[in-house]
Amino acid sequence: MKIVAIISLVIILLIIFGFLYYLLVGALLFKIGFSRRSFVEKGLKKNIEKKLKEYNVDLCWWEKQKPKRFKIQSFDGYNLVGYFLAANSNKTVLLCHGFGGSHWHMQQYAKFFFEKNFSVLAIDGRAHGESEGSCVGFGSFESKDIESWVQFLNERSPENNIVLFGLSMGGTSVCLASGSKNLKNVVAIISDSAFSSASAQIDSILKKYKLSFKLLKKHLYSFARRLYGLDIEKIDAAKSVPSTKVPILFIHGMADEFVPYKNLEILFESAPSSLRDKFSVPEADHIMAYPVSGVLYEKKICDFLKSRTKLD
Repeated sequence: MKIVAIISLVIILLIIFGFLYYLLVGALLFKIGFSRRSFVEKGLKKNIEKKLKEYNVDLCWWEKQKPKRFKIQSFDGYNLVGYFLAANSNKTVLLCHGFGGSHWHMQQYAKFFFEKNFSVLAIDGRAHGESEGSCVGFGSFESKDIESWVQFLNERSPENNIVLFGLSMGGTSVCLASGSKNLKNVVAIISDSAFSSASAQIDSILKKYKLSFKLLKKHLYSFARRLYGLDIEKIDAAKSVPSTKVPILFIHGMADEFVPYKNLEILFESAPSSLRDKFSVPEADHIMAYPVSGVLYEKKICDFLKSRTKLD
C-alpha cells in the first residue's frame, strides 16, 4: 500500500509540474512573441521608426490634420480604435499597419490617399496602439476586425467605394479578409510586404537568426491555440486570396530579408489571374517600397485603381 501511495503521489506531482511547466513556459514564450508590447513588437516598432527617419518620411503630417477618433467593438468584445479624415468624395481607404506599428506609422500612405481625395480611416490593430486586446493574431483575428471596420464605413456612407490597404502583417490581414462575403462596397485591395503563411514566416525568422526552437515552437502554438483560440498553422493567406471577388495589387521589396520576396510570388500565383496585379521594387527592404520608389509607387497604385475600379 505504501508503494502504491508513493507512486500515486509521484504521478500527481509530475502532472502538477507538467501543468505548471506548460503554463509558465507558454506564458513566457507568448510574452516574447505574441502579446501586446512583446519583445518582438517593441523591436519591430523601433526598427520601423528608424527606417522611416532614414528616408526622411514626414512623421508630423498626421498630427496637423486633426482626424476624428472612432471606436468600435470587435467580434470578440474588444474596443478597437481608428482615426478618420473625411474628404469630399465617395472614396475611402482603410489603412492597416503591421506588427509593432499603429495608425501613426501609416501617415505617408494616409497623406498620399488623402491628397488623391480619398477619405482615410487608419486603424490601430488589436493589441496595438489604443486598441484593446492581449494577443496579436498574425492576421487571423485582424482580418475579422477589418470586416467590422468595413461595416462601420458602410453604416456611415452606404454609397462608399472602399479600398483596403495593408502593410506587412496588415497586408496579410487584408489578403485573409479578401475571400470574405462581408466586404460590401470594397472595390480593391492593396497588400504591401505581406507574408503568405504565419507559420512559414515564423520559421523564416528563426532560420534567419539561426535559431532552432522546434519543441518550444510547438509548445507556443499549443499554448496560443488553447488559451487564445489562435491557430498559427491555419493562418494561410494563399488559401484565402483564390476566393476574392475584387482585384488585388501585391507590392513587395525584392531586397526584403524579413518577409522574403517569394511571399509575393506565392500570393500572386494564388489569386485569380483576372483580378491580380503586382509591383516589385528591386532595392527595397521590408515595408520600404514606397520610400524607395516614391512617385513610381504612387503611379502604380493610381493606374491599378483607375484600370480596375475607375477610381484614381
